[in-house]
Amino acid sequence: MSDWEAAIRRIADPVLRELAAAGCIRHYPKGSLIIREHDPGEALYVLLRGRVRVYASDGAGRQVTLEHFEPVSYVGEMALDGRPRSASVCAQEPSVCAEVGWVQLEAVLREHPQVLLRMLLDLIGRQRRTTGNLKDLALMDVYGRIARLLRGLETVEEDGARWSRERLTQQEIARRVGASRDMVGRILKDLRAGGYIEQRARRFRILRGPPARW
Repeated sequence: MSDWEAAIRRIADPVLRELAAAGCIRHYPKGSLIIREHDPGEALYVLLRGRVRVYASDGAGRQVTLEHFEPVSYVGEMALDGRPRSASVCAQEPSVCAEVGWVQLEAVLREHPQVLLRMLLDLIGRQRRTTGNLKDLALMDVYGRIARLLRGLETVEEDGARWSRERLTQQEIARRVGASRDMVGRILKDLRAGGYIEQRARRFRILRGPPARW
């Protein structure tokens, strides 16, 4: 038994365990594309190690981040309808996935119909998050979107304080909130000057709740 086969057997979530067990192990260096927007959809991917970013882009190279995923989760299920990929998925750090082709997925669904129900519920949850993000882009100003993003970051304790686990550049924040890098930089500078946040090595610490409006 390989190390990855053993790792898959240890996955606590039975649905993700069944999906991963049906796939082939693929390794992706940092920055590589796992899924390319507009390509034919031929598989979904169970993320076993690393971190990936889902994003859409236009012909001018502008990008908007749709979501991030960490182990253990899956991406690429939208191509189940046979249409081209609607977004790209990029490895933000060295990542390992189990690639599950449609033939293998169909076999899993026949043998374990509960997997289909779980995927449906996951799709509903992801659609709700996407709807919320679109509402923010349409109805919130840039400051509101940045404040919401900072408040929602997962944190870890370090040196007696809570810091964001994720490291974010100004460009990445701009992609997530649909704003320019310069605008993001100005708002973060003001938040630091006002004593609302602290930054260190691209990580954030909220010192006190950012104001409702800026």
